[in-house]
Amino acid sequence: MRILVAEDEPAIADFIEHGLSAEGYAVTVAATGERALELALSEDFALMILDRMLPGRDGIEVLEALRTVNPELRVIMLTARTGIDDRVEGLDAGAVDYMTKPFAFDELAARVRAHLRAPSQRESTRLEALGIELDLLTRRVTRDGSEVALSTKEFDLLAYFMRHPANVLSREQILSAVWGYSHDPGTNIVEVYVSYLRRKLSRPGSPAPIVTVRSVGYRLAPARA
Repeated sequence: MRILVAEDEPAIADFIEHGLSAEGYAVTVAATGERALELALSEDFALMILDRMLPGRDGIEVLEALRTVNPELRVIMLTARTGIDDRVEGLDAGAVDYMTKPFAFDELAARVRAHLRAPSQRESTRLEALGIELDLLTRRVTRDGSEVALSTKEFDLLAYFMRHPANVLSREQILSAVWGYSHDPGTNIVEVYVSYLRRKLSRPGSPAPIVTVRSVGYRLAPARA
């Protein structure tokens, strides 16, 4: 399947292009709003990843112009603007999804797969496990009905655990999926963020369901009180 990536920051565009190419997609990159719209209207793409703040025409203008001619093209908007009003504007303009920067590639790839499935096979944007509910669109998390406030990376880490319930995830897998790092023996960022998550998800008499598998990594599973 062909995917159009409209992103003017070269490092982010390369990151997305290489990741999606490794997933088996044919990727075309456009660095301006005008070029993105031209390609979207003249060529056949299954999906578009659209940066909100593009030179020339911004993402909202591109969406509005695109919707009058090619309303069937699925568009995931990608932006550093995190306000609720910004999300509403993007979705109302025609985007099928809205992701904020910084983002985990694993989550972006999952959303791409979900939107490219047949309608009857679309993946839910809600994940549930062990009393935890996570909404990928609103980025809202609850445990046993109580809301849990998470930072961007804490949310991405929890989402990664919840997509692989009961699987043992190595430190290297987590680094790659959530932070985009290759092997880096000098960082303890995974341990630090697992500690943050455990503290925020814990309840009196009910520890966070993230267990350590010695010498291997972590997994989402019931923890002992």
